Amino acid sequence: MDDIVQPTPIHPGDDHEHAESALPPHMRESVTKVPVTPDITRETYESDTSDRTRVPEPPNGHYFSRRELDHAIAPSPDADNTAQEGQTFQEKIDTGAREGHEFLRRLSEVVVGNTSSTSESGALMHDIRVKHPDLALTGNIISATFNIPHSLRYRKGADWELTPRRGQSALFDAFSYLSSDDIPWNHTVVAWTGEIEIPQDVPSPPGTPPSGPVLTPTDPPPSRAGPALAAEGLWIPKEDMLRLEHQLSHSNKIKTVPVWLADDADLTDEGIHLRDQARWRRYAEHELYTLFHYKQHEPNDGRAEKVQWTDYMRMNLRFANKILEVYKPGDIVIVHDYNLMLLPGMLRQRAPHMYIAFFLHSPFPSSEFFRCLPRRKAVLEGVLGANLVGFQSYSYSRHFVSCCTRILGYPSDSTGVDANGSRVEVGVFPIGIDAAKVARLAWSESVSQKYEALKRLYAGKKLIVGRDRLDSVRGVAQKLMAFERFLELYPEWRDKVVLIQVTSPTNIEEEKEDPENKISSRVNELVSKINGTYGSIGFTPVLHYPQYISQDEYLALLRAADIGLITSVRDGMNTTSLEYVICQRESAGPLILSEFSGTAGSLKDAIHINPWDLTGVADQINFALTMPMEQRRAMQESLLAHVTSRNVQYWIAGFLRRLVTVLASRRCVTSTPLLDKEVLRRKYEAAGKRLFMFDYDGTLTPIVREPSAAVPSKRVIEALTQLSRDSRNKVWIISGRDQNFLMQHLGHIEGLGFSAEHGSFVREPGQKEWENLAARFDMGWQKEVLEVFQRYTDKVPGSFIEQKRCALTWHYRLADPELGLHMSRECHKELESTVARKWDVEVMTGKANLEVRPTFINKGEIAKRLVLTYNSSPEDGGKVGFVLCMGDDFTDEDMFRALNGLCVPPQEGGSGAGELEEESCFAVTVGASTKVTLARWHLPEPEDVIEIVASLAGLPPKEHEAEKLETPKDE
Repeated sequence: MDDIVQPTPIHPGDDHEHAESALPPHMRESVTKVPVTPDITRETYESDTSDRTRVPEPPNGHYFSRRELDHAIAPSPDADNTAQEGQTFQEKIDTGAREGHEFLRRLSEVVVGNTSSTSESGALMHDIRVKHPDLALTGNIISATFNIPHSLRYRKGADWELTPRRGQSALFDAFSYLSSDDIPWNHTVVAWTGEIEIPQDVPSPPGTPPSGPVLTPTDPPPSRAGPALAAEGLWIPKEDMLRLEHQLSHSNKIKTVPVWLADDADLTDEGIHLRDQARWRRYAEHELYTLFHYKQHEPNDGRAEKVQWTDYMRMNLRFANKILEVYKPGDIVIVHDYNLMLLPGMLRQRAPHMYIAFFLHSPFPSSEFFRCLPRRKAVLEGVLGANLVGFQSYSYSRHFVSCCTRILGYPSDSTGVDANGSRVEVGVFPIGIDAAKVARLAWSESVSQKYEALKRLYAGKKLIVGRDRLDSVRGVAQKLMAFERFLELYPEWRDKVVLIQVTSPTNIEEEKEDPENKISSRVNELVSKINGTYGSIGFTPVLHYPQYISQDEYLALLRAADIGLITSVRDGMNTTSLEYVICQRESAGPLILSEFSGTAGSLKDAIHINPWDLTGVADQINFALTMPMEQRRAMQESLLAHVTSRNVQYWIAGFLRRLVTVLASRRCVTSTPLLDKEVLRRKYEAAGKRLFMFDYDGTLTPIVREPSAAVPSKRVIEALTQLSRDSRNKVWIISGRDQNFLMQHLGHIEGLGFSAEHGSFVREPGQKEWENLAARFDMGWQKEVLEVFQRYTDKVPGSFIEQKRCALTWHYRLADPELGLHMSRECHKELESTVARKWDVEVMTGKANLEVRPTFINKGEIAKRLVLTYNSSPEDGGKVGFVLCMGDDFTDEDMFRALNGLCVPPQEGGSGAGELEEESCFAVTVGASTKVTLARWHLPEPEDVIEIVASLAGLPPKEHEAEKLETPKDE
């Protein structure tokens, strides 16, 4: 067994890659040997840092190219600093801690503005501050997390009892580091109090009537901890609430602002009445946690889910209110984990220019799983309120952007999502631990005593150690079954190997209540079966401790272990694996790690296993037990170098650095101002001759999946009818739709002019006949384009062809978004290289469509023709004094371009210039202010367009109509 070696990784360009290319995919190692969570190594994410003084050009969309700009802001520590030959364990620990501290210090120079620094990074930071002075970062960080770092015990009239909260140690270590005096940041944590432990002498809220029957002296006293108390809840007077807030805000470790959660009626000026405190975590744990770990509920009527969703929204709203109480412009807000996924969107609505980052500590599932969530759109939209979204693994980030495209229809790539006209960056930031702290604790005297006791107790035995939460995603059952398989396959190890499994109680309410899982019973059955089959009076192969153990006991177990075994079936960032590496400085015990764990990609030198392959896990246990010491030392050195260099300080500094990069790049984006309604109305009323040009889809009606469903609303028809009745107004619909569609929905409105198929056909107001502007153009190209479109329609289910008289459009809005986008690009290339070279046509990319039309036909030509025609008309005298042109698509940019040209003052040799006064010409794009456009104004939604048109037409505001409706009764 000593000759067994790990498979050699395959790199692009290797001869091996060419040799295996002839094999079918299921036999290629490059396919079968890649973990579910792909490797995340320094080489993958770090660019060449040999020239760090040069600020590179902004990246062009490649995922890893963003790292180059990050390095220009604050260079990363080199992982090789903790992998030097001859370094002692303590030197690695000290170097990693020092490098992480220096990393955050370099970043702080940029943000806080320590211009006195003469370092290279300080000069780079100063350069960025000069380029982006309006970023105005204050150096304040607000971290929003669900639970405060303490468990609380209430003591009436006295200071609250605060004990460290179990779990999330890496996150709380990051908070402690940001809050330390060594860091020039002002850090505040905003978090829920968590469930408050109820003391014995619980006060009651004012006016509470006695509960239960009146007792006689012979009756036994009621139990204060019984059901009556649970129904009554916990009353906390205002003075005790203020006492806790003072304690937390003056903590010498982490300054915390608590969020009190209760119904409005239970939160008064006198105090708060806490009832069913677990309700605030119920939706996140019942719906999100389970789904994110690939567990799906049975269908139900949704009534309980509706109640839980309401609590989830209210809880996120309370967080938003509390953050806004302490927020100042220029502060950075970092939101953590799935409990607060609506919070970024809520904050963005209330403070549009807030700097927001979101980090998900759990896995994120594929779109096929996530789309099962009834509230999927609201959850995604909430997260997209952030400027930056961080994940533990690249596969999680890839799933997220895919969900945004497949479920919300937003364009995305590996670097982020284009949502509502803004760019939301996505990145991978594997969390680390405070390696120096763990090393200090692991070699304390109390831990060493327990370690020596364990070594004496299990002298002559090999110890396999596992510490997991007792829930279905930690793979405890799979671990026990694999160990049973190991004892079956390798009988020589019986009586020589002991598995010590510690399973702490789950804090997920869903796991506690679900009778179908029966995890605890299943684990106990497996333990009994293994011990009964392979144990004896003097030997027990599995020791199961279903309990919390002290920190000293935990670290002593990790030090005494010969193998660390982690078999989670779906996990975020399992910090036990990182702590195990620190604790193995002496014995160098191998780490066996599930490829479904978030740490699998970071700890590339660990032994990766598939927990569902029991025989494979058993083989790797034997491999680890027989591994030569030299190989174990090499594995330990590599893992230790990673854990000590990529520590918690590196994680939080890297995350902040990326956020600063994103914020700085956003400042380069030009915003289109919102349409000024007062100026618009003033110019409209002063003009004697007015011209209106409206696009249809996305302007007068919202974009819909099925084009035939884009029917104008009653209000649109009323507004257009009323507007066209004024003899001073010329109202035109300039659309890519064909004549039949426009006539069917708007043809009954007298006074409307129409331009169909992007200007191919024109019908003057009051006329019945259409003029074909492309009549003399050879349409022989359509046959060739139709053949190409048909081939791609056959390849892409859900796509279809729309055949117009002068244009052909291939729609893929109903197809798989990723497949449709990919095939549209392929189709575009093919058309450009064939048909477009033979014919005078252009290939246009639209919203989930591809259109081919003659080059001389576009909306800009129609807009120009209308202005020149009405300016030369003798009626009403003079030129057009008011133009309102609205559109949302890139084809409408042709209109904006033509109008901008007509507004330019006349110049020598120019033709048609100076036809319009710039101040009276309103080119308006529909969409986000950050979209690239030639328009001078913008409106966010088609609804805003409709209300502008209705207002100019003299219709009453929409809210007046709403006032006529009966006010709904409270539920």
